[in-house]
Amino acid sequence: MNSSPTAVLPSDTRHPVAVGVGPVSAAELVAVAREGRQVVIEPEALTEIARTRAVIDALAGDSVPHYGISTGFGALATQHISADRRAALQSSLIRSHAAGSGTPVEVEVVRGLMLLRLSTLATGRTGIRPATALAYAGLLNAGITPVVPEYGSLGCSGDLAPLSAVALALTGEGMVNDSTGELVTAAVALAAAGLTPVVLAEKEGLALINGTDGMLGMLLMGLADIGELLDVADVSAAMSVEALLGTDRVFAAELHALRPQLGQGISAARMAAALAGSPIVASHAGPEDTRVQDAYSLRCTPAVHGAARDTVDHAARIADRELASAIDNPVVLSDGRVESNGNFHGAPVAAVLDFLAISVADVANIAERRTDRMLDAHRSHGLPPFLAYEVGVDSGHMIAQYTQAGIVAELKRLAVPASVDSIPSSAMQEDHVSLGWHAGRKLRRAVDGLRRVLAVEILTAARALDFRAPLQPSPVTGAVRDLVRTVVAGPGPDRHLGPEIDAVVDLLARHAVLGAIAPVLGAAPTTGVDHHDPKES
Repeated sequence: MNSSPTAVLPSDTRHPVAVGVGPVSAAELVAVAREGRQVVIEPEALTEIARTRAVIDALAGDSVPHYGISTGFGALATQHISADRRAALQSSLIRSHAAGSGTPVEVEVVRGLMLLRLSTLATGRTGIRPATALAYAGLLNAGITPVVPEYGSLGCSGDLAPLSAVALALTGEGMVNDSTGELVTAAVALAAAGLTPVVLAEKEGLALINGTDGMLGMLLMGLADIGELLDVADVSAAMSVEALLGTDRVFAAELHALRPQLGQGISAARMAAALAGSPIVASHAGPEDTRVQDAYSLRCTPAVHGAARDTVDHAARIADRELASAIDNPVVLSDGRVESNGNFHGAPVAAVLDFLAISVADVANIAERRTDRMLDAHRSHGLPPFLAYEVGVDSGHMIAQYTQAGIVAELKRLAVPASVDSIPSSAMQEDHVSLGWHAGRKLRRAVDGLRRVLAVEILTAARALDFRAPLQPSPVTGAVRDLVRTVVAGPGPDRHLGPEIDAVVDLLARHAVLGAIAPVLGAAPTTGVDHHDPKES
C-alpha cells in the first residue's frame, strides 16, 4: 500500500485545495491525502453553512421530534430526547460509535475521508456550525491524523466507526498521530497545534459521521493507482511479447477496429507503439516465421487490459457522481426542510470497488502466465530454463514465478465481492448494508498485489531481453530494461532475489517506469470520460 499507518506526510505548501459548495476533484483528493496539501473553506460555503445551521437552531428546542436532533439514533429513533440533553446526545453518539477495532488504517485513507467529509459539510446541507467545519479543516491542516481502526464500518449509515474516530479526535478525545507521526492523545495534539476541542451542538454528531467518505476515498486513490498500473501493464506485456519472440501484428489498429471496445483499442495501440522499431521483433518477422499465432496470454492481452480500462472508466463515472453528492441523514434542503433519506447507503461505491478488484485479479493473472512462459524452455523459444545463468547450478527466476502465483491466488480471493453480502444491524433497523468499506480494504490490498506481480514480470522480461543479445529491444522496452538495470544487475549467478523484486516494486511506486518511457510512448488516453468532472452523468 502507499502509506503506512504512522507515515509522516510531506507538507505541501502550494495553493490549498478550496472546499466549497461545489465538489472537490479526484486530483485534489489525492493531493490532500497523499501529498499533505492544505485546505481552505470558501467564504460562500461558510455563508451557506451558517444559513442552514440557523434551521437546526430553530428546531433544537422544538417539541416535535426531529431525527438526530431530538431523537435517538438507528433503532432508538423513536426515543424522545429532552431539550436539556440534546447537546449531550451528540457527544454520546461519537463516543459510542467510535467502536472500531484492529490495525489502524493508512494515513492517506484517513486524510482522504476527512477531506470528503469536509466537502460534504461545506455544501451546507448538514446543518453543522461554521466553527465546527473550520475546526475540521484545522485538523487536516495541522497534519493531525486520528487513529482509525480497520474494522467497524458496514458501509451503510455511512462509514460510521471510521468517521466517528475522526470526530472523537475533533472533540479532543481518542488517539492520533501528530504531524511528526508520533502517537499521542488528541488533547495533546490539538493543544500543540493551537486548536481548541469542539463541543458538539445539536445534529453535529450525525453530520460528522454519516457518509460514504472512507470507501469513496479508497475508490479514488485506487483509481489513480490502477490507471497507472494499467499503463505499466501494457508495457510489461510488450516486453514479454518481445522476449518470447512474439508477433506485434496482432496489435494492429485495423484488427481492433473490428471490435470497437474502447479500452482494448487503447491497450493494443500502446503495445504496438511499445514494440515499434524493435530489432528483436524484426529478427523473426516475415515469411520465414512459421508460427501462425501466439498463445492467448500474449495475443489476447489487449482484451484483458482493455476490459480493465473500461472498468476503471465506469468506476470513475460513479466516483465523480459520489464526489458531487452531499451525503448525510437527515439533510437540510435548500428550502429549509429537514428530511431523512437513504443516500448514505454505499451500494454504488461498493459495487465498483468490487468490480475493480475483479479486473485487477485478471490483469495480474495474465501477467503471471506470460512470466511463466519466459521461464519454461519448452515454450520460450530459445531462452535458458528459468533464465538461469548456469543451468543446473542456478535456479534463475523459478521462485519469482512462485511469488507471482501466490499473489495471483490471493488476488482471486480478494476478487470475491463484498457488496453481495449483508449483515443486519441496529436491531434490524439497518437490515441491509453495503460492506463498501470492506470492498475498499480489499481493493487496496489487490492494488498492492498487482504492483508486485507486474514488478516480477518486468524484472523477468528485462533479464530475458538481455539473453536475446546481441539483438536489442525497442526504444520503449529498452528504456524500461535500462531503468531496471539502475537498481538490479544483469544476468549472472543466482543472487538474493527478494530485494531485486522489491527494488522494481519501488520503481513502480515512485512512478519511475512511466517516467522512463513517457518521452517515447507518452501517456495513455482515457476511454472518453473526464474523470475530473463530477457533474457528468
